[in-house]
Amino acid sequence: MNPETGRELLEHAAIHLLDPQGRALAAAVQWWSLDGLSGSWPVAVVGSGPPLLLLHGFDSSLLEFRRLVPLLAAQHRLIIPDLYGFGFTPRPDDGDYCPRGVLAHLEALLAAISDRLDAAPLGLIGASMGGSVAVELARRQPERINRLLLLAPAGLTGRPMPLPPLLDGLGVRFLSLPGVRRGLCRSAFADPDSGVGAPELEIASLHLRTPGWGEALRRFARSGGFAGCGAPLPPQPLAVLWGADDRILRPAQKRAALALVGERLQELADCGHLPHIDQPQLVADTWLNPAPGPHGA
Repeated sequence: MNPETGRELLEHAAIHLLDPQGRALAAAVQWWSLDGLSGSWPVAVVGSGPPLLLLHGFDSSLLEFRRLVPLLAAQHRLIIPDLYGFGFTPRPDDGDYCPRGVLAHLEALLAAISDRLDAAPLGLIGASMGGSVAVELARRQPERINRLLLLAPAGLTGRPMPLPPLLDGLGVRFLSLPGVRRGLCRSAFADPDSGVGAPELEIASLHLRTPGWGEALRRFARSGGFAGCGAPLPPQPLAVLWGADDRILRPAQKRAALALVGERLQELADCGHLPHIDQPQLVADTWLNPAPGPHGA
């Protein structure tokens, strides 16, 4: 089989992925129509209870939450989309592949959640770039988002740095190389020798087969992406988890984030850039048992 669309890729993944948690999450994907957007959009819906929206990081997919889902599904209805232009989403030629497009898609998704699930205000967990997306969304929709947990958030500080023409295309081609994908995957884990095998490498690269992956990523890179999103912090309670062994975000980025969020940031030992992969139980416990006070609860 040689899947040609995001839907076909996920249907195939639900049966054939090496990772059983990944298979289960792929099987939970629904395809939603969203106001203002043509086509159907992938959203995994799992569990029952108060709604909780999970947002993945740059050049990733909803499958990165596969280890966290079983730990939260008994207490929450988990709603896990692919971000616009990422994962297994459709990528129309006239798509707005920049932060504005990502946020417009999520605002349409929030409206659909209200229509389909009659959802109360949502909790929100964002990982890496998804952390900055979560902060922006919470500021735009304060009545819809009641609490945030950010996992190694990328883009809270700094400024957008658009890649110029030619360099954006070279960057995309570089990211498509199997050896580069393998190296990036290993760099994201605290202990890649024990944590990264064929199942992790498969999931890290599967979405690259979605039509339009390279062009959408190139245009997003040219936009400058998400940066400087943290100030002012949204009014909702907010906590941050950051791996002590994060090799994706530089120490200067961590120091800048710490200066912004202060005591809201907790460092996790034996954890890399993906707390929800390296330490999913700690992430679940942090969400389910928030610290008392204005920051955590």
